[in-house]
Amino acid sequence: MVHVLRRLLSVGEASDVVAAAPPVSPREVFRRFWPYTRGGRRWFAPIVLFSLIGPALDATEIWLFKIVVDDVLVPRDVGPLLWIAPTYMGLILGSGILGFADDVTSTWVSERFLLTLRSDVFRHVQGLSLGFFERRRLGDVLSRVTGDVDTVETFLLSGVADALYYVIRLGVFLGLLFYLQWDLTLLALVIVPLFWRAARHFSRLIKEASRERRRRSGSISAIAEESLGNVALVQAYNRQKWEERRFERENVGRFRATMASTRIRAVYGSVVEVIEVSGVLAVMSLGTWKLAQGQLTLGGLLVFLALIGNLYSPVRGLSHLGTTFYAASAAAERIIELLDQRPQVVEAAGARRIGRARGDLEFDGVSFRYPGTPSWALSDVSFHVAAGETLALVGASGAGKSTVAKLQLRFYDPDRGAVRLDGTDLRDLSLSDLRESVAVVLQETLVFHGTVRDNIAYGRPEATEADIVAAARAADAHEFIELLPEGYDTMVGQRGRTLSGGQRQRLAIARAMIRDAPVLLLDEPTTGLDARSGRRIMDPLRRLMAGRTTVVISHNLLTVRDATRIVVLDQGRIVECGAHDDLLERGGTYARLHRLNALTGAAPAGPSAPKTVLP
Repeated sequence: MVHVLRRLLSVGEASDVVAAAPPVSPREVFRRFWPYTRGGRRWFAPIVLFSLIGPALDATEIWLFKIVVDDVLVPRDVGPLLWIAPTYMGLILGSGILGFADDVTSTWVSERFLLTLRSDVFRHVQGLSLGFFERRRLGDVLSRVTGDVDTVETFLLSGVADALYYVIRLGVFLGLLFYLQWDLTLLALVIVPLFWRAARHFSRLIKEASRERRRRSGSISAIAEESLGNVALVQAYNRQKWEERRFERENVGRFRATMASTRIRAVYGSVVEVIEVSGVLAVMSLGTWKLAQGQLTLGGLLVFLALIGNLYSPVRGLSHLGTTFYAASAAAERIIELLDQRPQVVEAAGARRIGRARGDLEFDGVSFRYPGTPSWALSDVSFHVAAGETLALVGASGAGKSTVAKLQLRFYDPDRGAVRLDGTDLRDLSLSDLRESVAVVLQETLVFHGTVRDNIAYGRPEATEADIVAAARAADAHEFIELLPEGYDTMVGQRGRTLSGGQRQRLAIARAMIRDAPVLLLDEPTTGLDARSGRRIMDPLRRLMAGRTTVVISHNLLTVRDATRIVVLDQGRIVECGAHDDLLERGGTYARLHRLNALTGAAPAGPSAPKTVLP
């Protein structure tokens, strides 16, 4: 059977989109997730009570059937029906009320558990360092936060509640069966070990298939998110068929894993059915002989057979529950792996609160390399930016400019040296205070699906309407916002796709304006804009930079000529440092880069920039 399973799971090609999570024991799963039940534990007692009363009502209904056969049908006496009928109706009504209360209570407890766990998982993911998201497929993370969390509830609450119900039901009907005919009951119990052996054998196979199915589900989400998120690129390069094949490969993998699990469950169901029928036939044979000998009434035999069905039902349910537990544990393993991730950047105990920083920024002998990479992204980088000054970082792609920005925001910590704000190592500062002190305008203009107002106020949620409009005016965005269909209430679409690149960038500037932070980080603010749009945002950028410590990262050297100091990076090292004119006079790396920019037609920073500046 194991070889058959492996053959069913084979899809013809390996999938490395999402790796499998490490296996975890059921005991560890319970230990990790049991604390999340804290909010609903007071309802466990009513649920247990419902589990006790329900089987008792069912047993009473079956016992009434025995009375009907022995006291009404066999003697042909309708008198007992006068009390049997209303009693039976009362039992049905009671079962309905009990079922309603049980469903509502159980659903409240399970949904409360899901609410707490999903919120905690999302909170945990939000707190992970940027490096985690740079290494992981976002679609797989989303799959874990949504689908896998739901499955954990089955493992911990619904499954446990069902197990409790089955055990109580088993006890009630087993006691009643022993009361009726102890010897027939012992015969019926002979097949119970067969149930457990079958469940134990098939559960292991189902768990392996379920683990592969959950992994493939994560891969499907990852590919869908990546492909649809870059749909413009996909269509522009006519790569739809390739993306479809990539998606289909993972889809086929999930299909085969699901079919493997279904086939195993189907075989298991047939085995259980054979075992159960064998037990019923054995009991029926002995019961018929007892009826012929006068040792058992017809009603007693019929009720005993009905009770046997109710005995095997919880036994079968418990054995099926084992397979369900193993299947759900595959999802629990993926959640545990996610929760076990630790941020690379953590706030120090007793971190210093600085409130509003002055804006004095210093890199002191900073060396850094990304996890898992052999080469240094930065090597012995040192510079100082006094409060209110502007520092420009220039260099070719891969020189380490964006790495400086990540260290400045403390997305990573340096391996050597220190980054300081107002003389204090960032590692000793409160992360919240540090990031409140920095406003960013990134190369990739990040805009959320929401209104224009929401996107500007994202920089300071408590901002008033007047603050939002003032920031938009300062960013030269108010004019185009007023022309939108609903003005500041216009929905900009996912990632702001209803806006032009220049409009999105001006929204980002307005968002940084309204934040009013003492330190400003501009990462390639004109990248992707045409010459006219690039010139148009320079005035808002200058207004934004005024009075703030600013670090400008740019490939376009003509946009950084007004900086107080320019630092030239090459392969993670500082090769030159000075003012624009001084660096041109030296005729070094900066001068060569500047000449290249001029020859390739780089747009000047603004109207006051010289048309040609060559050494």
